[in-house]
Amino acid sequence: MRSDQTVCVTGAGGFIASWLVKKLLIKGYTVRGAVRGNPEDGKYEHLRELEGAKERFELVKADILDYQSLLTVFRGCDGVFHMACLLNDDPNQVIEPAVKGTRNVMEACAEIGVKRVVFTSSIGAVYMDPRRDGAVYMDPRRDPLAIVDDDCWSDLDYCIHTNNWYCYAKTLAEKSAWEIAERRNLEMVVINPCLVLGPLLQSTMNASTAHIMKYLTGSAKTYANSTQAYVDVRDVADAHILVYETPSAGGQRYLCGECSLHRGELVDMLAKLCPRCPLPTKCSDEINPRKQPYKFSNRKMRDLGLSFTPIDKSLADTVASLQERGFLHYL
Repeated sequence: MRSDQTVCVTGAGGFIASWLVKKLLIKGYTVRGAVRGNPEDGKYEHLRELEGAKERFELVKADILDYQSLLTVFRGCDGVFHMACLLNDDPNQVIEPAVKGTRNVMEACAEIGVKRVVFTSSIGAVYMDPRRDGAVYMDPRRDPLAIVDDDCWSDLDYCIHTNNWYCYAKTLAEKSAWEIAERRNLEMVVINPCLVLGPLLQSTMNASTAHIMKYLTGSAKTYANSTQAYVDVRDVADAHILVYETPSAGGQRYLCGECSLHRGELVDMLAKLCPRCPLPTKCSDEINPRKQPYKFSNRKMRDLGLSFTPIDKSLADTVASLQERGFLHYL
């Protein structure tokens, strides 16, 4: 696809979205960033300062729960990257924006005639399965040898049973997006990122970076006996552009992760990077054996040509960014 196209990024001020806007502008795209708040708010200043922003970036107000506002924003766009979503487990806050917002985005794209939609889902829509769940909600029935890949789907009943409303919302939203894409003959690609780390572009803390801040600041006195898959934010942004520009990627979903670590391994890596930080030294569960990181496949993403940033570099860059922005003072 031509890089002189006009594309829209919903939730443009977010952690991943900011990097996507940056990389789209570098490639020559004209970018329309949609945000729920006031576009003149200072928290979006980092977007206006990006290379190429003065010439090819427009920040506009659009609420994904307001269908008419989406029609206005998407008009004239060749593609849409739908990234807007709250990252929390409050069902009253996360379900409606994820599900209804996604439906509105997809229907508006179909009505306007957008050529391709890239939808940012989550590994939360992939791995929550009582037979295979290898992260926070480990289930003894899980097959430790089962490989999590792009064909796996989270079990909605299991999400409800474990009160994991974020995973529930992302699963339901992605299923709704696929249904609308098929019914409206809309070309869509889905990226399912793992927990995202890496340097910040915005001036505020984001939810996924807070995942390691709790260890670095000492607010977490122990680490859990659980595992998590990680990926660098710059790789996730590159993945979005890659699937948008690759015609054969249409109609597929791509698991986007670099590695899976036990919480203890993550803390050990942080301890080497930040020896003065009050990192926890004990696991919250010293009775049961250490959980083994679950196996997952990122082969489809790598086959498209994406090279993943090693977790040690991603962590180092995350820590450096936190220090630079004044969030971390122990180095």
